[in-house]
Amino acid sequence: MSGRGLLMWDEAVTKYDFGNGHPMDPVRLALTMGLVRAYGLDRVVDVVAAKPAGNSTLRLVHREDYVAAVRAASADPGAADQAYGLGTLDDPAFAGMHEASALIAGQSVGAAEAVWRGEATHAVNFAGGLHHAMPGSAAGFCIYNDAALAIARLLELGAERVAYVDVDVHHGDGVQAAFWDDPRVLTVSLHEHPQTLFPGTGWPQETGGPKAEGSAVNVALPAGTGDAGWLRAFHAVVPELLADFRPQVLVTQHGADTHFEDPLAHLAVSLDAQRLVQESCHSLAHELVENGRWVALGGGGYAVVDVVPRSWTHLVGIAGHEPVDPKSVIPSSWRDEVYARTRQLAPGRMTDGREPVWREWESGYDPADRVDQAVLATRRAVFPVRGLLA
Repeated sequence: MSGRGLLMWDEAVTKYDFGNGHPMDPVRLALTMGLVRAYGLDRVVDVVAAKPAGNSTLRLVHREDYVAAVRAASADPGAADQAYGLGTLDDPAFAGMHEASALIAGQSVGAAEAVWRGEATHAVNFAGGLHHAMPGSAAGFCIYNDAALAIARLLELGAERVAYVDVDVHHGDGVQAAFWDDPRVLTVSLHEHPQTLFPGTGWPQETGGPKAEGSAVNVALPAGTGDAGWLRAFHAVVPELLADFRPQVLVTQHGADTHFEDPLAHLAVSLDAQRLVQESCHSLAHELVENGRWVALGGGGYAVVDVVPRSWTHLVGIAGHEPVDPKSVIPSSWRDEVYARTRQLAPGRMTDGREPVWREWESGYDPADRVDQAVLATRRAVFPVRGLLA
């Protein structure tokens, strides 16, 4: 198996564009790729493009009538059918929507195929992670669910155990729904509590269907959770579950919208904590996953200059085994690009200046701590079902 990482990239993914004023600004993708190049990471990973997902691939997750509705809205945005979640404020229809969405999905599917076949150990598609799309509808800025499609393709290729870990601030509801009753897929989502954030799901009691009880895991964190609580929750749940499940492939979603600057959510996580979780996912892939197979996706993130490009450039460096020094000064060429594209000033370093620390779960439970309450609720709901101690 090649030790090099893959970066899935096609400039045309920036055509996934809901229009002026929409939070999902495609400049975040262009700026991320620009920062990847500024750090020379395009020389330490193989940058490749996959073909768009075709009908047979899309139908691994999505209903045929929904794909037809996306195609129709793509050809005539004015005729978008809101019964399918298209043409709404969250998911406005735009010309070429099907093509752009299928291209992003194709990159995630291509990443999954590459790691399964041993063409690379790790693969990144930071344009992906569109985890809210349902089998029959768009939702939450997501048209096709590339994460679910990548997992479904792995199952089609013969994988028997795929783990999905989602650290986006929003619940990974679409991926959970796609594999709700499939014991071959373990879905773990850490997110802001459904009482305070879209999509209103992801309660700890959501643990999987009758054929797959304990295969869905949800950690619902209180608004305001910062680095110490977020990292404590991750390490109190994810490593033990992966060690028990022993996945053949790990798929992770790294939405950058947990950050304290993100305008759409209410967690208070730093770039430095996000990088630590990326590093942990990388280490867990090598320690617990067959042949170290790891597919890493992007996701949400709406601080499109200050946060998203830095977070996902760290992800690419980690997957390419050439991590970026968080204290490094960001190249002036990229800062010039930021100003030219956005008329905003770019950040100067690859860090928020934090050095996060957290208490390990084994250090003891604090019944007055809301993060500890959230973690314990998850462990009590899922761990005994899986034969683990809560």
